Amino acid sequence: MTNKTPLYEQHIQSNAKMVDFGGWDMPLHYGSQLEEHRQVRTAAGVFDVSHMTVVDVSGQQAAAFLRYLVANNVDKLQTEGKALYTCMLNEQGGVIDDLIVYYQAPEQYRLVVNAATRYKDLAWIQKQASNFVVDIKERPELAMLAIQGPEARDLTKALLPEALQAPAMALKPFSACWNDSHFVARTGYTGEDGFEVILPASDAVSLWQGLLTAGVKPAGLGARDTLRIEAGMNLYGTDMDENISPLACGLEWTVAWEPAERDFIGRAAITAQKASGDYPMFTGLILTEKGILRSHQVVDLADGRSGEITSGTFSPTLGFSIAMARLPQTTDETVTVNIRNKTFPARIVKPPFVRMGKACIDIAK
Repeated sequence: MTNKTPLYEQHIQSNAKMVDFGGWDMPLHYGSQLEEHRQVRTAAGVFDVSHMTVVDVSGQQAAAFLRYLVANNVDKLQTEGKALYTCMLNEQGGVIDDLIVYYQAPEQYRLVVNAATRYKDLAWIQKQASNFVVDIKERPELAMLAIQGPEARDLTKALLPEALQAPAMALKPFSACWNDSHFVARTGYTGEDGFEVILPASDAVSLWQGLLTAGVKPAGLGARDTLRIEAGMNLYGTDMDENISPLACGLEWTVAWEPAERDFIGRAAITAQKASGDYPMFTGLILTEKGILRSHQVVDLADGRSGEITSGTFSPTLGFSIAMARLPQTTDETVTVNIRNKTFPARIVKPPFVRMGKACIDIAK
C-alpha cells in the first residue's frame, strides 16, 4: 500500500495522473507535462514534495556529528538559515543519499533527504549518531511545497505568515528563515528561483489552494524531471547510488577536502579513488538530430570504449534532446549514442543546460 501526502485529494480534484514514486502516490502531471514545464520556466508552478523526509539534528555534538556524517563541511555554515548541499557516503565512498543541511543554531540543524531512501537514511543516521551526544528527530507531521519559477517568490509572499514575508523576500539563494510553524527556504530542484516551504501538514491544503488562486499552476513529477535535467541536477537512484562515488557523478564539488584532518565517512575511499584517477567522468550530452536520449542508452567513444546515459530527455526549453552520462575518461568532444539499434552523433558539453530560463550551452557550436 502506497503512502499519501496531505495534498492527495487536491491532486485528485485537479485530475492528476497519479503514479507510485518511492512508495508514495504522487502526481505525474495534471494534463500536460510540457505545459507544466513551460509554466515553471516562464511564470510559477507548485510541486507537492511532502514525500521528502525532514530530519532535525540537535544537541551538544550536532555539528561534530554532521562533520563526520556528510562529505561537505557544515563548518561553512556560519549564518543562521544558511544551507549546504552534500552527499552522505558509505565507507566505500558510495552515495547513500544526497541532501540539504540547514543551519539553524550552533546545536540545531535541519536535513531534507529523499523519499525513496527514507528508511535506509534514517537507519544509517541513527547508527552513526550512537557515538555522539545528539538527538535525531524525524518530522513526519510536516508537509513541503516547492514553488518555482520567475514569479514564484512574488506570488507566494502574501500567503506566508506576516512575520516571515519580509525575511523570506530578503533571503539569498540557499538560505532559509522560519517561525514556530513555517520554514521557508530559497532553494529548489528546477534551475529556477523560488521557495520550498515546510509547514504543518494540517496547513498544506490552505497554502496549496491559496497558491492556485494566486495564479500558480500545479506541476507534477514529469515536469520536475525535465526541469532538473535541464538544470543538470542529479536524481538519486538514476545518476548515483551506493555504488557510485561523488567523483563519478559530477559531485566532487560537494566534497570538502579541507581541512585535511576532518574525518568523514567514506573519505579514505574517495581520497584513494581521486589519487588513482580510476573513475569515470560525468558529463552532459546534446543531440541536435531527431531522436530522444534516455537513461541506459549506450554511448560509444571513438576508441571503442563505451559508457551509459544516466538521465536523458527532450528539452522543452532548448528544443532538442539532452542527457547526462557516465563515460570513460576522454578528451573527445563527440560520441555516438545507440538509439533503437541506430547510432546518432552527440556532443559532449558541461551541464547545466538551462538556468533561469536561459540556455547555458553554446548551441551553435
